[in-house]
Amino acid sequence: QVQLVESGGGLVQAGGSLRLSCAASGSIFRINAMGWYRQAPGKQRELVAAITSGGSTNYADSVKGRFTISRDNAKNTVYLQMNSLKPEDTAVYYCNGEVMRNAIMAPRHYWGQGTQVTVSS
Repeated sequence: QVQLVESGGGLVQAGGSLRLSCAASGSIFRINAMGWYRQAPGKQRELVAAITSGGSTNYADSVKGRFTISRDNAKNTVYLQMNSLKPEDTAVYYCNGEVMRNAIMAPRHYWGQGTQVTVSS
């Protein structure tokens, strides 16, 4: 099995920073893309940022210039550095990884359990 475990969420004032981490463990051959999504109350889950195994990144327009995604392939871990946080960034943040469990099986997506980020005004 494969597990993704997020950490680093919490309560912060507007303008503050948080760093989220997501560590993947279990039967892992390789992890292709990894990403962070978020879901605010009453809204659909949306992509925040993603990173390929080679380090190419893409961001939602709403977080460009404020958030930075990175990964440590040796640790199967992805990070999200969030600066200049705004109240509209409040949401549950989920980690996603496209995981190959061996060289033959097709990759599939796994999700973490989510971590709450709350930004007060």
